[in-house]
Amino acid sequence: MPEENHIKKAAKIIQDGGLVAFPTETVYGLGANALDPDAVIKIFEAKQRPSFDPLIVHICDIKDISRLCLNVDERVYKLAKRFWPGPLTIVLPKKKIVPDIVTSGLSTVAIRMPANDVALQLIDKAGCPIAAPSANKFGKLSPTKAEHVMKQLSDVDFIIDGGKTTVGIESTVISLSNAGFKILRPGVITEEEIEFIIPRDNSNNINEAGLASPGLLKSHYSPTKPMCIFNDGDYYPESKKIGYLAFQKSKSALNYTKSEILSEKGDLKEAALNLFGALHRLEDSDVDMIVAEPVPEVGIGVAIMDRLRKASYIESEKY
Repeated sequence: MPEENHIKKAAKIIQDGGLVAFPTETVYGLGANALDPDAVIKIFEAKQRPSFDPLIVHICDIKDISRLCLNVDERVYKLAKRFWPGPLTIVLPKKKIVPDIVTSGLSTVAIRMPANDVALQLIDKAGCPIAAPSANKFGKLSPTKAEHVMKQLSDVDFIIDGGKTTVGIESTVISLSNAGFKILRPGVITEEEIEFIIPRDNSNNINEAGLASPGLLKSHYSPTKPMCIFNDGDYYPESKKIGYLAFQKSKSALNYTKSEILSEKGDLKEAALNLFGALHRLEDSDVDMIVAEPVPEVGIGVAIMDRLRKASYIESEKY
């Protein structure tokens, strides 16, 4: 746990319009006062993030939902009661208090309450909601440790080192309609878990043009080394140093220059927790490319495969 004076210092930086990288349970976020457009612009500049990709607003009090959002119905509070604090983001109609730069001009805002004491204290001491995407360069590997932030964003005003995150991949993002919910970005909270609270919307309706949520681009979460997903029968030149990202312990991993195992016992939660850390280590090694073993697409496996496909999208388009 960081010293209290570090959190106070970070809160003052937020209040003064600066940028702070801080831990959440999912990944480290790059935060600014969500109600200060000039501060939020600095997030886009630091990350080299396109302005059409909206941000998630983090809160520490349920009362902030009605402060920031319009037409909040009982379903939102049912979801909040079950999943907050936690890795669920809900996209809701926004009030004018939320600057358009936060939402990329959309009439909706993505909002969540993180399950991390450091994050909650920071938001509380800053006295404002905090807009925060992942604390990395746009489209690159997400950070699950303070060192990962330093590697990509060394000139941020302040970094709170809260150790390794406890979930390891970004939050599940949902939107709501009269019919129910839709998953916009899969995460550790699964569709099946949400269906216990409210029904799923099975329609194909899209209410608004543009990206309603971060993490929806085809290419995202990418290492600097070329990456692809392993398929049976794939051949890789012996002249190349290959890094292998294995789901669980496997003899085939021994055939590669360097290997990382996400979960020796094949546990998907553990695999999600270790995903970005393993990719960072492979990225930092002397391998020429990274080959990832697919994981079963059940439960959290859906979210892991979403990250792997987006991380390998650029390389897959070459073939």
